[in-house]
Amino acid sequence: MPRILFVKTSSLGDVVHHCPAVSDAARALPGAAIDWVVEEAFSAVPAMHRSVRRVIPVALRRWRARAWSPAVWREIGTFRRTLAAERYDYVVDTQGLVKSATIAALAKGERHGLDRASTREPLAARFYHRRHRVPRALHAVERNRRLTAAALGYAVQGPCDYGLSIADSRAKTPLGPYAVLLTMTSRADKLWPEARWRELARGLAVRGLRLLLPWGSEAERARCERVAAGIEGASVPPRMPLDELAGVLGAARCAAGVDTGLAHLAVALGVPTLGIYCGSDPELTGLYGARAKNLGGPAAPPAAGEVLAALEGLC
Repeated sequence: MPRILFVKTSSLGDVVHHCPAVSDAARALPGAAIDWVVEEAFSAVPAMHRSVRRVIPVALRRWRARAWSPAVWREIGTFRRTLAAERYDYVVDTQGLVKSATIAALAKGERHGLDRASTREPLAARFYHRRHRVPRALHAVERNRRLTAAALGYAVQGPCDYGLSIADSRAKTPLGPYAVLLTMTSRADKLWPEARWRELARGLAVRGLRLLLPWGSEAERARCERVAAGIEGASVPPRMPLDELAGVLGAARCAAGVDTGLAHLAVALGVPTLGIYCGSDPELTGLYGARAKNLGGPAAPPAAGEVLAALEGLC
């Protein structure tokens, strides 16, 4: 039974994009024991994957903020001992960054990663025992699948399977069909105008859908409340942890979101999802799946009517 350690730490969208590669590995190597190192904030995603044996959280973001704390150094020591406690047949870093390559180097086993020409940070390639070339023009999902297949010695076959499953969440969701609107994103240029969100919300409401607008920060909560104001059936729920939010997403009739990891998670959960792109190009990192569609691009935000029509086509 081969033992495999994947290193894909962040961000949320990148973590979701790695899930099909894990599904491929489990299918190609039946009985494989698969572990995954991931940032603690996103550990709910690999925990939902049916083929992941163990999730190993890392807290680089939090540790950097408290670098001189004795408690942090104790946590780092525990993390290093956890990685060193087991010998892996394959250690596969699909992140391709110096930070992830450094984590991979702490594990026991043959290390695999992208070669210098294939990765964003060429220095990372120096940490691997075996380096693999993967075309940079592929979507991130397919790059992860190609790298993993090259490392483990099989050919990529079939459509992508995210492999995620969630517990029943009907008790935590509104009565009747609902849509989730994901208005939050990490960059201001990726935001879609609030007036267009309101137009979309009204269009969905008149079609009998209730609307949920989740949020993660106070600024995002305020925006969601402005969008939902006066629209029947639109609500802004309390802030939810990622695993609970995944349950709400997974039970939705459909979702629409800007360039945010939660939109990728909705796709991975099988929800018809429309990606609204305003400041980034969806070609290489857009929503990816049979029930996903992307509209817009840099400086070309779609109109609300386009989004509504596309959502109706997906549903």
